[in-house]
Amino acid sequence: MKAIARRAAGFAALLFIFAGPAVAQDVTLTSRDGALAISGRLQGFDGEFYRVDSAYGPLTVDAAGVICDGPACPDLTAPKSVIRIVGAADPGRQMLPPLIAAFSRAQGLILTPARRPEDATVLVDPATGKILAEFSFRPLPPSEARSEILAGRAELMLAAATEPDFGSRAVALDALIPIMAPDNPTPGISTPDLARALAGEVANWAEVGGPDMPLVLHGLTADSDLSAALAARLGRESAATVTHRDLASLAEAVARDPWALAVTGRASAGPAKPLPLSDSCGFPLLPDPLAVKAEDYPLTLPVYLLTPRRRLPLVAREFLEYLATPQAQVAVAEGGYIDRGPAREPLTRDGLRLINAIQGAGDETTLDDLKRLVNLMDGAERLSFTFRFQDGSTELDRHSQQNLADLARLLEAGQFRDETLILAGFSDGSGVAAANLDLSRDRALRVLLALNAAAPGLTEAQLPRIEAFGEALPMACDETAAGRRLNRRVELWLKPAFVKDTPRTGN
Repeated sequence: MKAIARRAAGFAALLFIFAGPAVAQDVTLTSRDGALAISGRLQGFDGEFYRVDSAYGPLTVDAAGVICDGPACPDLTAPKSVIRIVGAADPGRQMLPPLIAAFSRAQGLILTPARRPEDATVLVDPATGKILAEFSFRPLPPSEARSEILAGRAELMLAAATEPDFGSRAVALDALIPIMAPDNPTPGISTPDLARALAGEVANWAEVGGPDMPLVLHGLTADSDLSAALAARLGRESAATVTHRDLASLAEAVARDPWALAVTGRASAGPAKPLPLSDSCGFPLLPDPLAVKAEDYPLTLPVYLLTPRRRLPLVAREFLEYLATPQAQVAVAEGGYIDRGPAREPLTRDGLRLINAIQGAGDETTLDDLKRLVNLMDGAERLSFTFRFQDGSTELDRHSQQNLADLARLLEAGQFRDETLILAGFSDGSGVAAANLDLSRDRALRVLLALNAAAPGLTEAQLPRIEAFGEALPMACDETAAGRRLNRRVELWLKPAFVKDTPRTGN
């Protein structure tokens, strides 16, 4: 009798215990892709794991990952995994459906979408017609979602921040942006003015460069993920006087209210009009995909799936692993969010950076410094992998650590084979220019050493070379701590391997 034992980690309705060689019988356990088969005497099955005495010795095999063939194979009548996801409402509703659909296609399964928001999405094995998994999502505030996970009533939590007692898997990126009514003529707002408005210190649009009319602050309820993210950045809760249950309702209300100001996710602006953002020195802050992936945009908002400290069903573990694939990142983009795949852009296309380099150059930044910078930028592309360090530390921050792991994996897979990689180090403008140049070189070297440790099999030719530019290319205003942190960075540049960096000459 052949029994399908696929994805049975959550199923323990039957219990088979075999005691001793008198009842042990031959079975073959074959991996689901057919690449590996193990034969032996079945010693036991507890509803989740097979125990087999094989030619390799006693083995314990997860039943969810194999097909059992042989007279002793248990007849699993309900091999179904239940994956309950709770947490942030908007990414759950917008991004999870295309992600689950893409995962189903990658696994070769048949998907039956949920008819109602509270229903489960069902994944069926086409060979047997059996339901293998059910995915469901329930929007909950962070505190309630956390309680559901800890109580075992949910498997995964969708959140905008990590939790100390949970594992985490980065899913996507979003950006917090200010929005207003479509007919509001305000040309833009600075980050200090936005912070004052969110704190309830602005009563009229004229105080932040807009027309003479009242300013009404809209927001979400205080227990939402976005409100928590805003409060973390402001150091206090938003003073919104009009609150809404979700981002879709917020955007619609702002679009109808000519006096409204709100902050929402880039993926959830809806009919409202984005309000251009700049820093305190007037540097434009653009939430384009490369800037968000590189965290050059200061209000970048990550999206995580948090996991409890217990063993999850195999389908849930496979889903988490699937998130790192290019196909999953395509599904993230389909859901309106920014994927985590590397993005690249010609350095010369971003004229704002060159303008910033010239306008923001201090007295100690020479013309030769700028020429060297421009010469290296010519013909180069910037990859979105950018590296920053924890405040007051030589350790890479969490986002940069993930970037390093992703870069190491790509290099080991042979990516960028015909390109020269450059780790370009930059500093803020505080202090002496010569010391800042040394600091930027030291940061680039630290990234190189960390990359070499993460991928020790790479040759010297495969590793990036180092260039340092100190304070020559500011991203933001040095007058604020946030601006200085943005300026302290190591970027990754790419140039065709056959292109030589030769200084230009002129008449």
